[in-house]
Amino acid sequence: MPAERQIGTVYVTGGSSGLGAAVVAAVTKAGGRPAVIDLRAPEDGSIPYAVADLSDSAAAERAVAELTEAVGPPSAVVTAAGMDACGPLGEVATEAWERVVRVNLFGTAAVVRACLPALESAGGTVVTVASTLGLRAAGDATAYCASKFGVVGFTRALAMELAGRVGVTLLVPGGMRTAFFDDRTEQYRPGPDAQLNDPAHVADVVLMALRQPPGCEVRELVVASSTEPSWP
Repeated sequence: MPAERQIGTVYVTGGSSGLGAAVVAAVTKAGGRPAVIDLRAPEDGSIPYAVADLSDSAAAERAVAELTEAVGPPSAVVTAAGMDACGPLGEVATEAWERVVRVNLFGTAAVVRACLPALESAGGTVVTVASTLGLRAAGDATAYCASKFGVVGFTRALAMELAGRVGVTLLVPGGMRTAFFDDRTEQYRPGPDAQLNDPAHVADVVLMALRQPPGCEVRELVVASSTEPSWP
């Protein structure tokens, strides 16, 4: 039976908060080496990082180059960075709407593209982070749904393209207890009784995908609270 893969150098977008920070903590605990790409530095000053606005694909590529120089090439990438702009389409400013798509979808593609040579050389793994709203739509979430449906399609096509060379896992999380909802108006926040998942539990699932031995892949995972309203 093939041995479980060791956790190596893992680049994590959005690694300074939320799910990304939970993945960084899990990778560290597992003996791997996380490196963060985010708009701000991680709270843990020992974590290598590159500051980048992932709405800018060129900035994303520069961040990958910077981390490669600092810590070496990645053996895995987890694209946890994400944002939202809630509201009816006609009431969300064009720039805000398009920024959601640029960060969530274009930023994901840019980082993966920049990491591909290293991942192919290492036989590494990509874990993209979509959402239950990448499989099931919701009103007043057109930008988020468009971006996350895009991540789903991008990841499924990428898995076909890289089959046998790079492992590709699509992670579909439900709502989590993070700061993701903090800047929303009250109507778009989870209610006081909402059962949100602990991001640490989702991060453990990411590690499971990263540990699969060569030749075995976890292609898609839905991870949510048992009472998640957007799934199934």
